[in-house]
Amino acid sequence: MLMVENLFMLLFGHALADFVLQPEAMGYGKNRNDKIHDKKNSLFPVWWYWLTAHALVHGGVVYLVSNSLILGLVETALHWLTDFSKCENWISVHQDQGIHIGSKVAYCFFL
Repeated sequence: MLMVENLFMLLFGHALADFVLQPEAMGYGKNRNDKIHDKKNSLFPVWWYWLTAHALVHGGVVYLVSNSLILGLVETALHWLTDFSKCENWISVHQDQGIHIGSKVAYCFFL
């Protein structure tokens, strides 16, 4: 039963971090190809600040649910790479979400 509970909490945390805790500015800002970065001398943070902050939120959620720093760090790196790939149009939004959900399932096997 613990595996189901962990999976539920990890999926809840993913939904929270990817949709509720991701403001519009972060959603656009994490994409280096978005027109928001076209302005010269903008005070808007560079794309990798946004992407890294977003990935750290996800890593933090995984850490809080799993109590594993290793899984939190893995999630941070994997989320960063996956979202970067989506922003580069190397993968679709559905593949992006599949990777995110699949990683949560995999974490449950380590817990």
